[in-house]
Amino acid sequence: MTTAGASADALAEPVERVGRGWTAALSLANGAIWVGWFGPLQILLASQAKNFAPGSGMSKETMLAWVTGAGAAVSLAANPVVGALSDRTTSRRGRRTPWIVAGTAGGALSLLLLARAGGVWSMAAGWCLVQLTLNAAFAAVTAAVPDRVPRLQRGAVGGWLGAAQILGVVGGTGLATAAGGIGAGYAACAVCTVAGVLPYVLRYPDLRLSAADRPPWSWRAFLAGFWLSPRRYPDLGWAWLTRFLMNLSNALVLLYLLYYLRDRLHYHDPGQGVLILTAVNSLTLMATVVAGGVWSDRVGRRKPFVVWSGVLMAVATAALAGWQTWPGAIVASAVLGIGFGVFTSVDFALMTDVLPRALDRGKDLGVINVANALPQVAAPALAAPIVTYLGGYRVLYLVAAAIGLAGAVLVGRIRGVD
Repeated sequence: MTTAGASADALAEPVERVGRGWTAALSLANGAIWVGWFGPLQILLASQAKNFAPGSGMSKETMLAWVTGAGAAVSLAANPVVGALSDRTTSRRGRRTPWIVAGTAGGALSLLLLARAGGVWSMAAGWCLVQLTLNAAFAAVTAAVPDRVPRLQRGAVGGWLGAAQILGVVGGTGLATAAGGIGAGYAACAVCTVAGVLPYVLRYPDLRLSAADRPPWSWRAFLAGFWLSPRRYPDLGWAWLTRFLMNLSNALVLLYLLYYLRDRLHYHDPGQGVLILTAVNSLTLMATVVAGGVWSDRVGRRKPFVVWSGVLMAVATAALAGWQTWPGAIVASAVLGIGFGVFTSVDFALMTDVLPRALDRGKDLGVINVANALPQVAAPALAAPIVTYLGGYRVLYLVAAAIGLAGAVLVGRIRGVD
């Protein structure tokens, strides 16, 4: 293929369906990146904070909050910036593959450096490096979907990516737990991350962009590109807002779940209760995340799936407010998993359908991905005063249900997608 031909393919709307091997390899790479994130987040960072807190003047909870907050700030910037840089990459290996390779290798090295942290500052620096590098790989993996997958296959591919994400979260937590120590846990996550990405980068060549099709460099234009005007791109603006609201609702549900079980339901072992509810939620989510995407592809529609999954999530969240019993929590967790599974796959396809330009797919998806990360920052600021001063958990879950329902309703404002 000539360079001009490769560039034309890179910027064209894909029409040829991708095979199962390509989907499996990209999903494996996505899951491996989530292993690198969630082994530390669920187990290893908390263990380090517990070790470093004595004598530091901070509690382990405060130290962990500062470290993870710094990492979240890095991830908010890294994803869209690296996505924009990958859009402009003219490497012989393509636009996305160099960033997947560099991000994965950097992430593995950062995990190993984090294992050797000797205090809170080196711990924070290491985690910020992990977020920077793995977000680089994640931005490129995400952008590969609109590059290569035709519109009526994106629901299925989004479903498999979502399933891999769930397995990555579980796998990262399991690796960090089973490794038997902090250093061994980080090493296991680093090895798994690299091993999971290799099949995709070694077996499947990327589409190349010619230098002639790359826009001239300008700092002003580069920075201005991160503002996607809702007036100029209304469908993208509404899609971003609906994703933000749905993820904020879900984050509010999960944030104080341990305290809800302990203080409102008086469950005998709140930690065990959270584990049971998480398992129930994961099982129903796994059952619907691929099926919902495939069904959406077959009928050729997106919005009804996102709307009704949002309504289902809002009903489940409201049940936590009105049916405050252990059986009620189990039912709500199961229903929430069903709704969020469909939402995860179909909303991803919906997002790729409203991207304005092929030349900016990576950057635009990076901006959209901010709607995933920002709720993790906003949820504590919103939830704490509600629980403390404005009515407690009943009001918190009613507010979360209303936010999720608003996200579902606003999907109807997207005009360019059926």
